[in-house]
Amino acid sequence: MRFITTTLAVALLAAPAFAQDSSGTAPMTVELNGPDGASLGTVEVTSTPLGILLNAELSGLSDGQHGFHIHETGVCEGDFKSAGGHYNPGEADHGYLSGNGPHAGDMPNFTVTGGAAKFETFNAMVAVEGGEAPLADEEGSALIVHGGADDYISQPSGDAGDRVACGVIAPPK
Repeated sequence: MRFITTTLAVALLAAPAFAQDSSGTAPMTVELNGPDGASLGTVEVTSTPLGILLNAELSGLSDGQHGFHIHETGVCEGDFKSAGGHYNPGEADHGYLSGNGPHAGDMPNFTVTGGAAKFETFNAMVAVEGGEAPLADEEGSALIVHGGADDYISQPSGDAGDRVACGVIAPPK
């Protein structure tokens, strides 16, 4: 429990250095699709003065834990490799368990039961616009769901398996 508390404290202390979007804009809805184009649900992304709040309702996924990340390019084509690697403008190492991590796009795993998941998470290391880690930069950004759990340490971007869902947060400019 001490690790979790310390990590949360570090993330909250680091938040103002990264997240600067306090525009008060309305939440945006990001549709996540599978490689076949079928909708697998939505993620509502809300900008806050300290980062982004993500509220997800997903279905059609295999049961178990899944990695969930922000990727560096706002393009979701084919097997979703078009979305690039994890969003990492600060050139950190991957994972919450890495001494020099995490990437700005690293987020906690989530669990699917009965093919569905409903969860909320917060990322204090990014902003939709502005700051040191803006998602709406020239390349845009994408949300990716992986077929397995992120191990929070493997380099360069974890070992969470295939990309099974993708949605564009911000398209390339």
